[in-house]
Amino acid sequence: MAREGSTTGEGSSAPSGIPERAGLTAHPGAWLPRTSSPVSSHLLLVEHDRAAVVLIAEMVREAWPGPITFTHTERIDDISQQLLSGPVTAVLLGAEEDIVALDHVRSLAPGVPVLVLARQYSDESALLALRAGAQDYVSRADLTPEDLRRRLQHAIERKGAELQLANRALADPLTGLPNRTLFMDRLSVALDRLQRSGLMIAVLFLDVDKFKLINDSLGHTVGDQVLIALATRLRSVLRPMDTVARFGGDEFIFLFEGLTGTAEAVTIAERVREVANQPINIGGRSEPLSVSIGVATAVDAEASPEELIHLADGAMYHAKARGGGGATMAEDVPSDSETGVGAAVEGEEELRLAIERGQLRVVYQPVFKFDSDCEVSGFEALVRWEHPERGLVEPGEFLPLAEQLGLIPTIDQFVLEQTLSLLVRLLPARAGLTASVNLGHNQLGDEDLVAAVTALDAAGVGPDRLYVEIPERVLSDHPDAVIRAAEVFRAAGVRVILDDYGTGSVPLDDLRRLQADVLKIDQSIVGELSADQDGGVVGAVVDLGHALGMSVVAEGVETDEQLVELKTLGCDAAQGYLLCRPMRADQLEELIMHAG
Repeated sequence: MAREGSTTGEGSSAPSGIPERAGLTAHPGAWLPRTSSPVSSHLLLVEHDRAAVVLIAEMVREAWPGPITFTHTERIDDISQQLLSGPVTAVLLGAEEDIVALDHVRSLAPGVPVLVLARQYSDESALLALRAGAQDYVSRADLTPEDLRRRLQHAIERKGAELQLANRALADPLTGLPNRTLFMDRLSVALDRLQRSGLMIAVLFLDVDKFKLINDSLGHTVGDQVLIALATRLRSVLRPMDTVARFGGDEFIFLFEGLTGTAEAVTIAERVREVANQPINIGGRSEPLSVSIGVATAVDAEASPEELIHLADGAMYHAKARGGGGATMAEDVPSDSETGVGAAVEGEEELRLAIERGQLRVVYQPVFKFDSDCEVSGFEALVRWEHPERGLVEPGEFLPLAEQLGLIPTIDQFVLEQTLSLLVRLLPARAGLTASVNLGHNQLGDEDLVAAVTALDAAGVGPDRLYVEIPERVLSDHPDAVIRAAEVFRAAGVRVILDDYGTGSVPLDDLRRLQADVLKIDQSIVGELSADQDGGVVGAVVDLGHALGMSVVAEGVETDEQLVELKTLGCDAAQGYLLCRPMRADQLEELIMHAG
């Protein structure tokens, strides 16, 4: 059994065979620095060697900066009560069964940092321990009190950063609202509760009318301010049990539970619309605002979360097609309307013609390695639509429509062919150059795409020169499909990148199973790096990626401070506007040739 030291044990004797050390109060299984200050930290040691226990306790006494409780147990099976009964600052594992012990600690107290104190250092054991969830692994043979203090504090800070990252994975970084992942989880739970409550739930899908015009005319900074202010308004209409989330871009989605009927859902939708449609004050100017809302309801658990959201999304597009600024119930949408694609036949025909007339363009954003004076090591292929009237259209504005129309395989094939052709031209000038293409969930099992990606020899490109980028949210939503697809790509020699890391909620086990070659840190996390921040979250991601055998690339680097901090934290490579904006093929060729 583990026993915790207390500040009132001066008369206790040391365990048999272990002398009482100066400055420590000895108790069976526990040692405590003598101090009259309140206990503020609690370290839990798992170690069956009594001499090692005394040595480690002495190191803690000498180096720890504040009051501390030091609890010892000989067996991992005995720590359950300690972990569950009160806060533990950190666990030190000295037991031989390190990996088993790590799994035990993680299952009982996933928020507690773990430092493994090995008898002998081994690279293989260190890697296994870090992959199993330890924050640090060190040999105690050469450990000094100061080393132990520093490593413990480092482990505590790293675990805090990991938890912060995990929390971020469920929240939108701009507005602080729940994100898509958390909303889907809450909607699933709400549908399960319907079987018992007999009441109704409503899903409201809200989109800001003409938001692109706000961004284009007033700038993206103002656009972000509008979204932040709108999020604050939308929170104000919620009851404690309700949820509003940012679904992406200028889209927000609501979950209302415990409703008595459709009339109540309509009343709520009108209330949300009235609150959202008020003019908004930005920089001392009053800007008009209007939103379109779609509503879908459910009284049983037969509908899936995806189906409910699709119905609300379609109703919202129907409201937008009628001029915007209003709300539409899903049951009021005509059955033959083109819900889900904006009810805009013109948009569908325009996109089909754009593909036929060659209006799609591929641009390339270079990736720069830190270990080679920021030399270009590869590039990411990005698709754009060169619209004859609107100019260059970003992928977020037309790829969702393309996906619903079944046009993604055609677009992917075009991007892949253009990318491989460019790579063949550039390889003589930069032998180690790589290229990456992006994949979504619906493309993972596309046999034509898999065949095109794996048949690289015909293009004169070794398969290891190509990467496929899979967003973290796709892995989070479809882990088995993603992992199967990754196995196919790896078998063909093609490498895998986990993209946008930090925007989803991927279990560590799925991260291990994926066996990606590269982890890309999402720009929302990189964007928080500054001279007055310690980079704990980014550092935790870098450490995690390296522990799992991945190189780590930072996306969206925009300032010199971010670049310097990323280098300091051990990031392997970076891309972003500070280094280079996406460019045409001829511009990239000139960059590579000039640098070579």
